[in-house]
This record gives sequence, structure tokens and C-alpha cells, in this order.
Amino acid sequence: MELSTLKSEINAIVGEENVLVDELMSNHTSFRIGGPADLFVIPRTAPEVRKVLVACDKADVPVHILGRGSNLLVADSGLRGVVVQIAGNLSEINIGEKGFIVADAGVTNSKLAAVACRNSLSGYEFAAGIPGTIGGAAIMNAGAYDGEFKQVASGLVCLTPDRELIGVSAEEARWGYRTSMMQDAGYTVLSVTLQLHEGDQDEIQARMDELAKRRSDKQPLDIPSAGSTFKRPPGQFAGKLIQDSGMQGFRIGGAEVSTKHAGFVVNIGDATASDVRAVIDAVKQRVLQEFGVELEPEVRMWGFEDR
Repeated sequence: MELSTLKSEINAIVGEENVLVDELMSNHTSFRIGGPADLFVIPRTAPEVRKVLVACDKADVPVHILGRGSNLLVADSGLRGVVVQIAGNLSEINIGEKGFIVADAGVTNSKLAAVACRNSLSGYEFAAGIPGTIGGAAIMNAGAYDGEFKQVASGLVCLTPDRELIGVSAEEARWGYRTSMMQDAGYTVLSVTLQLHEGDQDEIQARMDELAKRRSDKQPLDIPSAGSTFKRPPGQFAGKLIQDSGMQGFRIGGAEVSTKHAGFVVNIGDATASDVRAVIDAVKQRVLQEFGVELEPEVRMWGFEDR
């Protein structure tokens, strides 16, 4: 099917104003990097997400599911096919009884933590500063400061690769360190149910403020990046290995290993995806040579055919 024909079909599903042609992905990633996507689609509801994905499948066109692009590097050449943005419209939160919260996948972690705090519900403070959506947190079992998504999640609603709408229990999700069954199997998360516990609102807010200060003191939050670049090697810390290897401050083009935190590769100005990828590869090679440890990127890479 011609892309123009698919565009017409998707226009009828989400509205022409919600289908962008050759939209620069640099507008939608925290790295501020990325070439154009053939079609950039912004569904308004979960049923629209499913209809769009079914249309892409029938057209045999590749599709990428995007949250806030906070853990993502997109190639300079851009993306062929369709990008479907979950963040934005899919952002409803419902507070239930006994600490249960049901949130659409497009809700940001910071918003969910704030809503939980206002309702005196504790348990999601650790995620208040994670700059992504709850759907992304579910896919990768996001974590920080001794907290992990799996500790508070009780279930999800997902689309399977066959676009079947199903519920997924916490057990079925098989969360591990920065991984899940949904990630491995190609599921699309539409909503998440969390179970938090009652707490004191002032104490919850104080904990979030404390963690926010720790982040701002140690992390380069004022410079575009995709957060922690590498996963934590077993029993070690990526940032410490990189620092000890002498790569902190290493730069190619506009991409640099942060001088504030060696675990971050940052865009210090007009970095390209090729710059970032070259820095990542150089760091991996140096750490492997120096310590025999193979670092694994935590950042997802789209548009690089060999990755």
C-alpha cells in the first residue's frame, strides 16, 4: 500500500490534524535529536491506537510506539513508516479504593506521582523525577532510588502484536532489570493499574523534594540527554567504570560524556545521532579494554538498522 493511501485511512481514524508528514523526531525526544518520521500519528483514545496499528499492519508498514521520547536516540536519517505517540491524549487517571490507581499509558511519571501525593498515596515517589510516561515505565520496569515499577504495579491492559486487547497480570509481566515480557514480546501498553498505600501527604512531598534535589545535584538535568545511557552492570556502576576509564568529558561533535555524571551522554549543542552513537561505542570499547566489562546501552535506538 502506498503511504499516501495509508495516511488517508489514518486521517479517517484520528483526524487529519493529528497526522503529521515528515515530522522531525528531534521535536519529540529529550535528546533533541532525530530525523523525520514518514508519518507521525497522535491518537486521541485507546481504540484509535488499536485501529491505527491494525491499519499499519494491513499495509505492511513498520510502526514505532512513542511515549515522551525520554529514553530514545533516533537516527539522523529519521524513521520509515509510522510513529504513534501515546503521550499526550492518553492521560487519564482514576483513583480507586484501597490505594488502587488506574492510569492511561500516556500519563507522565511526574504527574502520576503528584496526583498520588495529593491523594495521600505513597509508593510512587521514586518515579517522580523519571522523565517519561507510565507506559514506558511499565515496558522497561523503570526504577530509581531503590524503587522499581514492579513493586507497585498490579496489572496492565495491552495490545498484543496481533492487536488483541488483553489484561496482563503482574506475574505475567515478568519484570526484570530494565526489561519485561511486554518489551520482549512487542506488546503495546494502554493502561496500568498500581496499588499504592496510604501515607502522610507532607511526608510524601518531602520525599519527592529530597529525591528531586539529589537528582539536580548529581545529574545534568539542564542539558539534553536520554537519562542514564547504560544499564548497571551486575555488582558495579556504569558511571564509575566510565569515570575510572578516563572517558568522562570525552566528546565527539556535539555529544559528550557528561562532566557532571559520567553515566550520561549529553547533547552539548547540535549533536547528531551519529555523534551520540560514536561516543557510546567509544565508551563501551574503552571500558571493555580497561575492565573487561561490556556495557549495555539503556537508551533505545531507532532507525539504526544494525541495532
